[in-house]
Amino acid sequence: MLFLLLSGFCAEALAVKVSDNLDLGGAVRMRIDNDTSRGIHNVSLDTVMLRATYDSDSWIGAARYRFYGKEYPYQYVRRFGDIQFAEYAWIGYRFDPKRQWQIGLNQVPFGLQPYYSSTFYGTLGNILGLEDTWELGAKYIQDVDDWNLQFGYYAWTAWPGRGTSNGTTYSIVVTPADSGVAGGSQNDERGLAIARAARTFELGGWNGEAGISMMNSTLHNRDTHRNGRRVAYALHYAGIHGPWGVKLQYARQQMLPQNPSDNHSVSFGGYDGTFNVASRGNFYTGDLSYALPGTYVGGWMSGMKVYANYGLYDKSYSAFRNSQRFILGTSFSLKKLWIAVEWLNGRNDPYLGGSSYTQSAAARGTDSWKGQIYMNVGYYF
Repeated sequence: MLFLLLSGFCAEALAVKVSDNLDLGGAVRMRIDNDTSRGIHNVSLDTVMLRATYDSDSWIGAARYRFYGKEYPYQYVRRFGDIQFAEYAWIGYRFDPKRQWQIGLNQVPFGLQPYYSSTFYGTLGNILGLEDTWELGAKYIQDVDDWNLQFGYYAWTAWPGRGTSNGTTYSIVVTPADSGVAGGSQNDERGLAIARAARTFELGGWNGEAGISMMNSTLHNRDTHRNGRRVAYALHYAGIHGPWGVKLQYARQQMLPQNPSDNHSVSFGGYDGTFNVASRGNFYTGDLSYALPGTYVGGWMSGMKVYANYGLYDKSYSAFRNSQRFILGTSFSLKKLWIAVEWLNGRNDPYLGGSSYTQSAAARGTDSWKGQIYMNVGYYF
């Protein structure tokens, strides 16, 4: 029934080609969550997204807006759409094929781009505010021989959307904690400056990219009216050898907040929630994938990939328990549907296994591995 429901959206007329440069579209996604240990067996509407893309020889731009609500895990609101926010909204100018700038709600160029893994669910880097982060500012991109250079300055995090929490953004960013977060902090991030340099090369039959990223920002505390600091840097590598793919990244994050008392954690928020994150630690992630060639099921199935990803946030405070995530999964296209099926496992992970949502990325949560099956089915137009 899930496939039949989504197939009802599969009409070419849904995508609107306004001109040779402007394209309008979106996506409708369903999700399946199965966690026997917690009695969760849900099939629900996940997301509705609307997008616009503009591309000419000089001017470029893109925007996408997301809607959630009423269905799991947002069953606490009355209507679908009660939770909504912008994912991105930016315009840019292309000076030539190797130079461009972007301004608006655009992606912060830190580490592996655009994602740290092959997974749909994402890595712990997302929880730390490092992966798939979009903020308000300007970014300059230039290719010089084998090098890709990116420099950005982001005055603010994304503007708030609609929801029940302070964390009403797509990106997980530094956010003043909701009242129910024990030990939560009241920080705003300002003036994030970032630089990223990556070089493409071939080594032993692997075509890849290696790079370094650095960021620095101000953490303004609303209670003490004092400014703290957030500093992070990362080293990354991504390579492809035939059907094999690998992604590796190390990042160090140090936040020096000026909280009224405890500076061991900083509150982050997104997707209608806020939680604490250990203010200092090392993040490691490794991803291995294999792309299966050809088509299957009479040509219905294509683009199949299998993958495994492991992530670790090694917190600098000895009393804090480290957070870990392991995902084993596959993704593929079934006609016009794109599907991901993943076995999610977390330890002290705020999003997995029923661990403490507000404290797992900081002091501790459920200090044992917990797993579940997750499936996402989407039609993109």
